[in-house]
Amino acid sequence: MPHLGYKKRIHLMNPMVPGLTGSKMSASDPDSKIDLLDSSQDVRRKLKKCFCEPGKVEGNGVLAFAKFVLFPLLKDESFSIDRKQEHGGPVEYDNYNQLEEAYAKQEIFPLDLKNAVHKYLDRLLDPIRGKFEGDKDMQELRNKAYPSEKKAPPSKGSAVDRPVDISRLDLRVGQIISVKKHDNAETLFVEEIDIGEQKPRTVVSGLTNYYSEEDLLKRTCVVLCNIKPANMRGIKSEAMVLAAFDDSKVELLQPPLDCKPGDRVTAEGYEHDKLG
Repeated sequence: MPHLGYKKRIHLMNPMVPGLTGSKMSASDPDSKIDLLDSSQDVRRKLKKCFCEPGKVEGNGVLAFAKFVLFPLLKDESFSIDRKQEHGGPVEYDNYNQLEEAYAKQEIFPLDLKNAVHKYLDRLLDPIRGKFEGDKDMQELRNKAYPSEKKAPPSKGSAVDRPVDISRLDLRVGQIISVKKHDNAETLFVEEIDIGEQKPRTVVSGLTNYYSEEDLLKRTCVVLCNIKPANMRGIKSEAMVLAAFDDSKVELLQPPLDCKPGDRVTAEGYEHDKLG
């Protein structure tokens, strides 16, 4: 800097923390990051939907929050994960390396890790939320910096006005016409699924521990179609394959044999003329 005629200055450098959506953290993608003023519900929602591949440490945004944010603040306190007894019971880790090793060995289920990170993030953010709620100057500053868009009230019969039930879901019969391992994620498959549209949809699913490529090829399945596309380790997933699971196995939902790709899956007693 002095060679260019400027004074010396100090730079504070932080580690690059992976985002919650499977790629880098971005200010333009609210779901890729946790904001200081996010409500507890927002934090839970972002963590619940975030990409957290079982056993995968590299690029794991949830583990990154634990490593760079939570453990430095815990100091001498252990990081505890509350689990049901049938899932192994509560467990504690004295340092991040222990947590990372246990996750890599798949001793910790992603949902249990997410719930624990949510608990500690809430504890960290609660005093900040409280101070903000009691400071009108800070609220005014935030509103000027990030003005909220005024939205028209929902019309009667609109999606906002409707109850949240299965009728909102666009569930269709699909047939898997190609399947391969994800190049950047050992536990993920990349499938091309025919759902009766002009071209098949690309779907990324975490099924490698339960099915082989041969098991899935040409198989019919149930696909949730009206969800926002998500970046899954560099590949855009355009839908979701539905499966049921218990502690020992995972099985794809199987439509009736006489169904064809594109057929709607509906539930008796619900109106399915409107989606979303």
